[in-house]
Amino acid sequence: MYKGFSEENNWTESLQQNEALLRELFKNDDTIIYRHFENQFNSDLKFAAIFSSGIVNNEIINENIILPIVANNIRLTDKVKLIDVLKNQIIISNDITKTRELDNIIQAILNGNTVLLHDGASEALIINSKDWPTRVISEPENEKGSLGPREGFTESLLINLAMVKRKLKTHELKFKFRVLGSRSQTKICICYIEGLANEAILAELETRLDKIHLDGILDANYIVEFIKDAPLSLFKTVGNTERPDVVAGKLLEGRIALILDGTPVAITLPYLFVEYFQTNDDYYNSFFIASITRIIRLFSFILTISAPAVFLALTAFHQEIIPEPLLLSISLSRQRVPFPTIIEALILGLVFESMREAGVRASSNIGTSLSIVGALILGQAAVDAHFFSAPMLIIVGFTVVAGLMFPKLSGASMILRLILLFFAALMGIYGYIFALSGLFIHLFQIRSFGVPYMSPLNSLNFQDLKDTIIRAPWWYMEYRPKFIGALNRIRQSNGDRKLEKKLR
Repeated sequence: MYKGFSEENNWTESLQQNEALLRELFKNDDTIIYRHFENQFNSDLKFAAIFSSGIVNNEIINENIILPIVANNIRLTDKVKLIDVLKNQIIISNDITKTRELDNIIQAILNGNTVLLHDGASEALIINSKDWPTRVISEPENEKGSLGPREGFTESLLINLAMVKRKLKTHELKFKFRVLGSRSQTKICICYIEGLANEAILAELETRLDKIHLDGILDANYIVEFIKDAPLSLFKTVGNTERPDVVAGKLLEGRIALILDGTPVAITLPYLFVEYFQTNDDYYNSFFIASITRIIRLFSFILTISAPAVFLALTAFHQEIIPEPLLLSISLSRQRVPFPTIIEALILGLVFESMREAGVRASSNIGTSLSIVGALILGQAAVDAHFFSAPMLIIVGFTVVAGLMFPKLSGASMILRLILLFFAALMGIYGYIFALSGLFIHLFQIRSFGVPYMSPLNSLNFQDLKDTIIRAPWWYMEYRPKFIGALNRIRQSNGDRKLEKKLR
């Protein structure tokens, strides 16, 4: 019950009292419209349609609600209530609900529905008249692909669900709705394929959602921080995507998706480390090309977190490993540089990250110009002025460019780069190896909804390795990954009924 109103303030048979109750609740809100009208054949039949302007379809209200009631010669019997006649015979709508609960009525108005009041009835009709402003479906900027579909999620929950349904035309695709946020009343939908999704993971997700008591849920990341495993880890254990084809692919593997109203990002779980290096293009391109690019992404990740640390360790502690001509060239370039190597690496890293962030926040034209100016003009000027050495500028430049290949890991890779650089400055290559070992131990300890984070790299199951660092051809991936816990592992039938029955 809303603040200031008790059970005694619940719905009555008086239209004036009911309207006064709503006017008090929506006081100082000029977007709420109160439209009074009556039946032209019987002026004693008085009605009021209450709705919020800007989020309703006026044509539905005028032609499907008001016009039929005004123009209809309503005939009543003692056995039938007027409210039931309106619902079943007069109002034209595929979604009408009868209620006398104040909470339901308030939420209906805020969600873009129309509430119809009738003088003499203790119940109200909630009629679907939603018409929220929506963005045109377009390709997501952060997940562009050279092949495959060009559509991305919008801020409309129903449109997003329709795009997923379009990909998966099966009755086993299930949608379970929930509402989170006591004030935002954000509608969310749990999507999964019955018979594939692991029921234990689904139950665990619902349990974690039940523990969320935040008053406002405005974006998917609000929920992610509540439901993720290892909340203090640099790595995500809950994925996100703006593409319906990616969600469909995850669902077909036995994963679960969470789609929120008002945000173009869907949450997928469980989420594993290997998914950082997989893109939607991998499944639309040749498996040879996809496997090579995945290996390049993994190598780029190692390069972006390790290059400055290894360079510092070799030049400061292990100079005997460097060939003499190269060592002389590095020493010559550093003769007039005023900063130690570690300070040089930190300053350059900060400058490059600042430029990258500025390029993301600025408009597309300015961002491109800023990148060119930063990389060419400022870099060359800094070397000529002997602020930085050319080798360190090259190392940091390669590091930043390599990090662009996996944008979802950019934050974690930046922090890992600093940690490895710090340990390398303390103990050289041994400090680097020590920090890298700690990273691997941490990764193998994490779980995502009970699934080991490094799966399937932590097992020797050949079937599970077909879609990891390399991508096997589709005709070779007959079974779904075992580590996800899908109830039915058969992806394509091979005619071996005994084996299929064993794997189910």
